[in-house]
Amino acid sequence: MEGIRKSFGPVEVLHGIDLDVADGEMIVMVGASGCGKSTLLRLVAGLEVPTEGRILIGGRDVTALEPAERDIAMVFQNYALYPHMTVFGNMAYGLKIRGLPRAEIARRVQEAADLLGIGALLDRRPRQLSGGQRQRVAMGRAIVREPKLFLFDEPLSNLDAKLRVQMRAEIRRLQRRLGVTSLFVTHDQTEAMTLGDRLVVMNAGRAAQVATPMQVWSRPADVFVAGFIGSPAMNFLDATLTHGGTAATLRAGPVLPFADGRRAGPEGMGLVLGIRPEHVLAAAPGEAGEWEAAVTVVVELAEPLGSETVLHGRLPDGEELTARLPAAEVPALGGAAQVSLALRLPAAALHVFEASGGRRLDPVA
Repeated sequence: MEGIRKSFGPVEVLHGIDLDVADGEMIVMVGASGCGKSTLLRLVAGLEVPTEGRILIGGRDVTALEPAERDIAMVFQNYALYPHMTVFGNMAYGLKIRGLPRAEIARRVQEAADLLGIGALLDRRPRQLSGGQRQRVAMGRAIVREPKLFLFDEPLSNLDAKLRVQMRAEIRRLQRRLGVTSLFVTHDQTEAMTLGDRLVVMNAGRAAQVATPMQVWSRPADVFVAGFIGSPAMNFLDATLTHGGTAATLRAGPVLPFADGRRAGPEGMGLVLGIRPEHVLAAAPGEAGEWEAAVTVVVELAEPLGSETVLHGRLPDGEELTARLPAAEVPALGGAAQVSLALRLPAAALHVFEASGGRRLDPVA
């Protein structure tokens, strides 16, 4: 994709997307509703025409081509199966339109059905199938085409939680086995993290970050990406650069020096410090290491998850802080509405962002 822009009337919904997808790669486009990810997928599919820019598949410019001429297959959120046709008929329909011999059609459908575990369902109609079975049929219809590109438009959003996990694993195994380049759209960050070779995190029509799932998680490019990826969401605390730019002073009071005297910017610069709930540590009152800040949190809610407990509380200045701690380190709250707890914020786990603009900063020596 080169310089892709898309406007609907006076409203521009995509603001210049550039993306190269390698052969056989699974790219997941993730973001909140209305960020432009489905519009981008529809542009690749040929269901919409870009206002500016080009789309190339295998080096061929397909920007002006009809969907049928692009050698793609799409799996939709609502399955889009023909209700009057059998499973075999649904999977074979596209091949019949292309004029393939009956024997070849039967071979491809049977191979795809066996691959998906629906070989015994070929004579049934969609109304006789469960949601998971319908989704497998929709995937089978795409697989028999043997396209250059798979497009998935939130294909798991109509399934229950347990089936989503199962189908997620099946889609990843199939994609790797078939080796077909794939674009997958979702608003579910767990799907994005587990499915993608790389993620495209979309924000208001722009690609906020394009990187591997672990790079996005460990080095988010800005405050938006940091807050979108991760569950529970990352904590954000206001701070100011002090001590010549080598330390951050939290609005709540504690001073956090950067390791090895590193400097993040000029004295007095506003910061947002991010820390994931799983990186917050329990501490005795006043306990902190050389590169840590100790804060007192008034716990307002505890969510026990078995081996872990998620605590939701507030710092003395009113800022919210969430911590995900081993259950053994969480004191019994009893019937108390609120309990004060000392927590540590390790500097090595902090993400530093500009207060204005939210761009990531990395303190340097």
